[in-house]
Amino acid sequence: MNNVQIKNLIYSATAFVTVLALGGCQEDKDPQTVLEEANLKKAVYCMVPLENKKDIEASRREYFGETYIQHTPWIPDRVDAVLSIFATRFEKYPDFVMEIKRSGSDGDLVWMHLHTKRTPEILGNAVINIFRMKDGKFV
Repeated sequence: MNNVQIKNLIYSATAFVTVLALGGCQEDKDPQTVLEEANLKKAVYCMVPLENKKDIEASRREYFGETYIQHTPWIPDRVDAVLSIFATRFEKYPDFVMEIKRSGSDGDLVWMHLHTKRTPEILGNAVINIFRMKDGKFV
């Protein structure tokens, strides 16, 4: 074997090991992981327009399930109650913005660490939301 053949053999072996290490031969993801990733993706997709685009009707149709249980003591259960909180806030603070800083999922639960600002000049607040997801909607 000459030097070129040896280099080509080394490159081929390195490429094969790299494919194995990066998952070229890994099994498909388990159903729980797929569900958690889908729930997280959908929750993030829903939260950004809900907080920043201020479209209450789209939120009612697309982001909330038929039954919605609210665990904040001062907000009643049901979608209408939570959306009325958003509507009031949109009227009172038209420049309100939210940014998702961190998020994660575990089973049917999704959590989000948010930074919210009622007006551009304030520092804002850190908020944690935890949602249960069902069929791609907050419940």
